[in-house]
Amino acid sequence: MDVAMLQSVPLFRGMTSAEASAALEALHAREQEFPKGAVLLHAGSVTRQMGHVLSGSVTIESNDMWGNRTILSHVGAGQCFAETYALLPGEPMLVDVTANESCRILLLQIQGLPGRREPWAGKLLASLLMISVQKNLHLSWRSFHTAPKTIRGRVQSYLNAVALQTGRRAFDVPFDRQQLADYLNVERTALSKELGRMQKEGLVRVRKNHFVIAGKGLSVEYALDEADRAAAVTDTRYAAEEVFDRARERVRRDN
Repeated sequence: MDVAMLQSVPLFRGMTSAEASAALEALHAREQEFPKGAVLLHAGSVTRQMGHVLSGSVTIESNDMWGNRTILSHVGAGQCFAETYALLPGEPMLVDVTANESCRILLLQIQGLPGRREPWAGKLLASLLMISVQKNLHLSWRSFHTAPKTIRGRVQSYLNAVALQTGRRAFDVPFDRQQLADYLNVERTALSKELGRMQKEGLVRVRKNHFVIAGKGLSVEYALDEADRAAAVTDTRYAAEEVFDRARERVRRDN
């Protein structure tokens, strides 16, 4: 296990190499790989282990008995899941944890951690507190995104938040179309239709999970700058060409 790499992630940040190694041994750490679609933890089960994503990603989902799925969050490399349930003895999980893609997970048995007195334990608890605060913030964001009554309002709320977080108008989202629909709590077909209307109106450009926000009053120069950055992300020119054409059409109409 690469201890030096772990020291750079939020969960182990601030620990010395010796402290990180001691924590891994005390918490019976083990790595495990999961294929895409595998369910790592099931709703209704009790776990003593939390997971830290070393590579790939997982989704936190609510799947009810009637077959309805709601995606609550996306957990990528360097992030954690199930730490709350692992710290609460006997607490059944209300969500499933599913591999969003092939992933490698570090599993840690943290039950009983609050009673430990080693220096690394205090640092780990402080890190878990910060991780918990960040997760609460992410959940509050989702409540903002699902509050609007219209699908367009939900899409705009989500895309606006991603743009603010990344500082860019061109970005990839971590969801495919079905997952995005589940996250926003809307039907996939209705979501696709609304995205199509938003494209026709020049509000966004969409290709798979790549979005370019081309808002009202966007100049050609600004659109080109955003398109160049979009092309750098996707390693193609489709975003650049589409955004430029849309911006040029708007400027021509306005003049």
